[in-house]
Amino acid sequence: MMKLGILGTLSLAIMLISQVAFAETVKIGFVTTLTGGAGAIGNDMRDAVELALDHLGRKMGGSDVKVFYEDDTFKPAVGKQKTEKLVKKDKVHFVGGYIWSHVLMASRNSVVGKGPFMISSNAGPGPVAGKLCHEDFFSTSWQNDQTTMAMGEVLNQLGVKDLYLMAPNYAAGKGMVAGVTRTFKGNIVGKDMTKFPAQLDFSAELAKIRSVNPDAVFVFYPGKHGLQIIKQYSQAGLQDKIPFYSAFTVDSLNLPRLKDLAAGGLMTQFWAPDLPTPVNKIFVQDYRKKYGRYPTF
Repeated sequence: MMKLGILGTLSLAIMLISQVAFAETVKIGFVTTLTGGAGAIGNDMRDAVELALDHLGRKMGGSDVKVFYEDDTFKPAVGKQKTEKLVKKDKVHFVGGYIWSHVLMASRNSVVGKGPFMISSNAGPGPVAGKLCHEDFFSTSWQNDQTTMAMGEVLNQLGVKDLYLMAPNYAAGKGMVAGVTRTFKGNIVGKDMTKFPAQLDFSAELAKIRSVNPDAVFVFYPGKHGLQIIKQYSQAGLQDKIPFYSAFTVDSLNLPRLKDLAAGGLMTQFWAPDLPTPVNKIFVQDYRKKYGRYPTF
């Protein structure tokens, strides 16, 4: 996820530089989650930015670069506050980052139309590609429902007739569910939109799945929620009974803890660390060399 997102963000920024009159330094604000349970993802994003700058010689369009990192603490109100600080106080030319769709949506109006360009590195809520489309907003990732539209087609090819859906009840979760629902041709026999981020106990929902006994289950649970849903799915005795499909639920952060629990699951995503493209091989190799670990997602 992060390879194209971060490198794409900086590459896009370089292309946009010609449209902006710079003095000596290009100023970039980067809003992400750096603390708490989701902080591991945000810190990986920050480290990827630093690696991308190394690849660029720490310059963009011949100008020096200064990055202002801000922690949204996984909260929309804080993300908006930090975004406003970057625009009004730090006078940045670009605002990038954003893991979470609800944080991006809360922050959007503080940037678009105010002078800087806004570039999402991860979050992809549908409205910003529709009724909220704006010439100042760019994305280097995807629209939330794209990857799960692909999953719907995969489920059709596998002959799944009855599908149960689970996702967190926030912007990205709604988009992911909408995508698979749009392309899946069978029956949606159950759907649970769980409280986010508070809910980590899914026993009630898993009991419903056992009762309904669908052909397959599709979930979207990023971060620590992904670890919990997969562990609890296995503990409930469902892993060997009902096929489990997902998007952005297993990543390099939770896979070492999940181990064999992740085996047999199928995901649709646009990137993985072992994607055999030349640019990805360089990215993963250099990331591991610099930080001693694989990049997230």
